[in-house]
Amino acid sequence: MQDTRAINRNAVLTALMGSRPASRKQIAELTGISAATVTRSVDQLLAEGIVRETTEIVSEARGRRAVELDIVADRSYVVGVDLGASNTRIIVADLLARPVFASETPTPTTMPEAELVEWIAATVREAAADVWDSVEHVCLGLPGAVSQRDLTVSNAPNLLQVESPTFLAAVQRAVGRAMHFDNDANYALLGEMHYGAARGAPNAAMLTIGFGLGAGLAIEGRILQGERGLIGEFGQLPIGPLGTRLEHMVTGGGILRRAAEAGLHLDAPAELFADDAGPGLLSLRGHFDQALLVVLTATTVSCDPQTIVLGGGIANSLISSIDRYRIALEQNLRISPDIATAELGDFSGAVGAVVASLHAVYAGLGVEEVAIVSLPNGDALTADQVARARSLA
Repeated sequence: MQDTRAINRNAVLTALMGSRPASRKQIAELTGISAATVTRSVDQLLAEGIVRETTEIVSEARGRRAVELDIVADRSYVVGVDLGASNTRIIVADLLARPVFASETPTPTTMPEAELVEWIAATVREAAADVWDSVEHVCLGLPGAVSQRDLTVSNAPNLLQVESPTFLAAVQRAVGRAMHFDNDANYALLGEMHYGAARGAPNAAMLTIGFGLGAGLAIEGRILQGERGLIGEFGQLPIGPLGTRLEHMVTGGGILRRAAEAGLHLDAPAELFADDAGPGLLSLRGHFDQALLVVLTATTVSCDPQTIVLGGGIANSLISSIDRYRIALEQNLRISPDIATAELGDFSGAVGAVVASLHAVYAGLGVEEVAIVSLPNGDALTADQVARARSLA
């Protein structure tokens, strides 16, 4: 059980994290803690190197001036990694989510398991470079269902190495930092909720449609995570002819296979959505639309989201159809959430992995759990900020 001193310290830190920068007086007003107690807690946080006094002096009342306090942003760093079947995206950020590095590199999908583990560790260390010694936490998003019970991955046919029962444990040993692993769609949703298209939507969902079909669901700002990582695995639903899985009807590979089975040639899945598609493709498009409507319906009834965000390579081809999908949902359910494409683009997952890493670090610092879900705030990891960090890499 925490003593009163620790409780006050954590309350002061939580208030500052949510309303930074702030003076001692402002923190006292936010927390309801006496000015003397706030001062003692601030002194403790200053001694720990978590908080600093800024050089800016602000007027609080006539005849009085006070120093603002802020978080020591470079006290520690985190790394967010999105390991995809085609590309791996990495962001390194400070304690206030400000990116110092962002990159995208092809994933070496043909590497054996052990080599892929070492590649991930080396790539993370190289990304952090000079700040590696200050990196406290790393989050890695992967395709497939990630079991938090035994740290294993299933349903990742496009990157089979990660399904080895020892893969995640080996990655953690090789990286040598505290780590957390999750499905890439869960991290993508977390990123879009904090810095993208689902901002301001406590109940939200993310559908990533590309090589595979991923889904992330959130209620009251918290990502839903089952023990075996199967929440939102709508791609496994057997809705097609002879039990064809839904994933095979809406993903890039599935579109190409179904076109070939129908005797139609497609050079790329995007051709299915062309305005001048022929009759055969229009029939195939109808099957796609029906399958996607099933996904959207299942997503809506699963968490009653205010917003569903569409990401992944296929999502870019669906922009002109969003209103049609929304109308179809309203006809089926009498309601429809907003449907939007990902504002963070291909970096949604890496941004969300940074957010998850920061949540772990904040908890370790003593930030109150109830407040962590809304942090970090501000505009530190918007698409423009990520693009700027990439340009400097």
